[in-house]
Amino acid sequence: MVGFVQKAQILDEDGIRRCLTRIAHEIIENNKGTDNLVLIGIRTRGVPLAKRLAEKIAQIEGVQVPVGELDISLYRDDLTTIADQPIVNNTEIPFDVNNKKVILVDDVLYTGRTVRAALDGIIDQGRPQAIQLAVLVDRGHRELPIRADYVGKNVPTSKQELISVSVRECDQQDSVEILEGGQ
Repeated sequence: MVGFVQKAQILDEDGIRRCLTRIAHEIIENNKGTDNLVLIGIRTRGVPLAKRLAEKIAQIEGVQVPVGELDISLYRDDLTTIADQPIVNNTEIPFDVNNKKVILVDDVLYTGRTVRAALDGIIDQGRPQAIQLAVLVDRGHRELPIRADYVGKNVPTSKQELISVSVRECDQQDSVEILEGGQ
């Protein structure tokens, strides 16, 4: 990020792995298994995290949970302020969400606006039995009444700080850092 400098690394590869393992166990426990369970990752970094959670669940339960990918570009409430022509990626949800327990997966929960947009995107696909939220990092500063059901790490931040999540599938490494600066 231009103008930002690393303040601290809060998770390394092993830390991310441990967080995802714990979240996978919590998802299984809270849902009493994997019946009707699906994972949907929010593009970009929520997708590889959702796939990793599915792998963890398969290792624990021996069941392959379906994984979908959700692009929220057209559901954003700031769409007109970010670009004249937004870049829209594909939403790939190759299963019916009706009557499913949807676990929505993202890297960072901040204001809640991304999650609100994702909820709209999922509801456009059908009527799930329930939607739960799993995030790697919750940094606070909510603007909407949204909270995560599963959190890898709570990281109190100031509004001048930024949480940077890197995953090897997108960034060739796994880490979570706090950045500061960027006036």
